[in-house]
Amino acid sequence: MFFGLLDLPWWGYIVAYFVLTHLTALSITIFLHRNQAHRALDLHPAVAHVFRFWLWLTTGMETKAWTAIHRKHHSRCETEDDPHSPQVLGIKKVFWEGAELYRKEAKNQETLERYGQGTPNDWIERNVYVRHTTKGIYLMLVIDILLMGIPGVTIWALQMMWTPLFAAGVINGIGHYWGYRNYECPDAATNIVPWGIFIAGEELHNNHHTFGTSAKFSVKPWEFDIGWAYIRVLSALGLATVKRLPPELHIEPEKSTIDMDTVKAVITNRFNVMAHYAKEVVHPVFHELREKSAHGKEQLTNRIKKLLTRHESLVCPNSQQQLQTVLNNNGPLQVVYDFHQRLQAIWSKTTATQKELLDALQEWCHHAEATGINVLQKFAEKIRTYTQKQDAV
Repeated sequence: MFFGLLDLPWWGYIVAYFVLTHLTALSITIFLHRNQAHRALDLHPAVAHVFRFWLWLTTGMETKAWTAIHRKHHSRCETEDDPHSPQVLGIKKVFWEGAELYRKEAKNQETLERYGQGTPNDWIERNVYVRHTTKGIYLMLVIDILLMGIPGVTIWALQMMWTPLFAAGVINGIGHYWGYRNYECPDAATNIVPWGIFIAGEELHNNHHTFGTSAKFSVKPWEFDIGWAYIRVLSALGLATVKRLPPELHIEPEKSTIDMDTVKAVITNRFNVMAHYAKEVVHPVFHELREKSAHGKEQLTNRIKKLLTRHESLVCPNSQQQLQTVLNNNGPLQVVYDFHQRLQAIWSKTTATQKELLDALQEWCHHAEATGINVLQKFAEKIRTYTQKQDAV
């Protein structure tokens, strides 16, 4: 039996498979996703071309098509125009048929022209990568057989299964259906696990949808984005330039006046602000009422707790009615919920002047401090200390 030029031990084939698919995952997340679709970083042309070549060998995907489809996904997320939303099409459809959904959308010329601008259009892209998409895959088969012999056929088959299953099924499917959420962004994106290793950081999907133009997907101290680790290495070698990172809230303890600097900090860091509001205001009031109320554990369920801070676009009418019933029976909870909605409405005023935004935030803090709810008063005082640094994104 022919075992190829490498003549690997049995465990060597397992290592080889994970190395090969890891390279594909890195090519997708660093080049296609963070560099091409979102322009979160710039890559040295040589590095970018290595990624392009590897994707041609292992996926046959075209840069323009992938970029366009992904940009459309963000633009039309969780609507009927979203190319692969499990909230619309169902989790089974997206998980098992994600690759078919991709191929279908890749034929939509309107999508390619509208969302595919700025992607490579050089001679090799037009005459090799686009014109001969499947030849790269067959070349990969030849390479696998030469290096690993007959077992290389199995390795190749598993390679070809990796992208449809994990890139299309897991990320596009599970990443919008199950998992935890650090931020209540307007779509259903979730973090599958806090350790973005196997899919090169794409597991942190809620973080990405919240800060779509960030080159780094991890935001919490316990989260790890291996794709970002590789970007740091490339950056240190002068082969990549990071353009954007998630914004961070900055606090000046001595600051007590709400000014335009405060407004800019709140709007720029709005998802962080709302996450802090949920943790420091909504949840304490919820748990206090749950403990004190005779029927608290029956009415104030974990589902209601999530609905209190869930973006309205993700709450169906039936759930909204259930939430309102609970709020009607729990005055303090109604108050903190109303203030949550009012705070969120401030940055929704897209036509408001800076003066109007400043007045709205000052009014919000003044009224919050007058509620008599301790945690809400403290949060209003905390907002006064927010400041916007020049290097925040």
